[in-house]
Amino acid sequence: AALAGTCYQQAKQVLHAAVPERLQGREQEAGMLRQFLLEHVLGRRPGSLYVSGAPGTGKTACLSRVLLDCKDKLAGSRTVVLNCMALGSAHGVFPALAQQLGLPVATGRESIRSLEKHLTAPGPMVLLVLDELDQLESKGQDVLYTLFEWAQLPSSRLVLVGLANALDLTDRSLARLGAHQAGKPQLLHFPPYTKEQLTCILQERLGQVAGDPVLDSAALQFCARKVSAVSGDARKALDVCRRAVEVVELEVRGQTLLKPLPGGES
Repeated sequence: AALAGTCYQQAKQVLHAAVPERLQGREQEAGMLRQFLLEHVLGRRPGSLYVSGAPGTGKTACLSRVLLDCKDKLAGSRTVVLNCMALGSAHGVFPALAQQLGLPVATGRESIRSLEKHLTAPGPMVLLVLDELDQLESKGQDVLYTLFEWAQLPSSRLVLVGLANALDLTDRSLARLGAHQAGKPQLLHFPPYTKEQLTCILQERLGQVAGDPVLDSAALQFCARKVSAVSGDARKALDVCRRAVEVVELEVRGQTLLKPLPGGES
């Protein structure tokens, strides 16, 4: 029973929403992210990319994977990753960025001016990744506009990648940037995962557990079908399977406690 116990532990472990070695069903998006980073950061061309998609469609996982894979290539530049959810206010992005870049932290207009000066002065490229970018969108504030504008100033060394759930953020907040066609952020959309992609993700995760499959293939397909019909959210699918493993684990534990196995085997 001890061995069986570890297989359930392992199964629950692999079903956590971590960044996997290989991202199933996101090869194309990963390729586009890689291309954008190499073109702009290595090519020393300022620019911006707006990544949209519902929660659990692999945006953050995919970018994290690409950043890990390109780590050596990007070694000559500065990478700053900020989660906008963790900032107290939309304007908090400026002091947070200044701190990461080792600049004296100022507030208000002063912080924006000193950052702009820094990002348009000669030096290594700065890759700024803003996750949960929709948190910065607030009425009458030009925070988003300022950031995207910096990425298109002629002497800028800023490459900006923003990730958000909203599809139309750029239409609403950045309409003015569209006026300069060249400065428009590139767009990359992550569609919901399909039933087939979710099945592959679950199979690949559970395939890392030794021994007989913990959940059978029909159960995985059922889960993938249900989740893809509602949201296509991979985290949801991983959660459902993790709970299923817990149920099986409890049942097995109950049986093992109740009846001695034949021949005294454990």
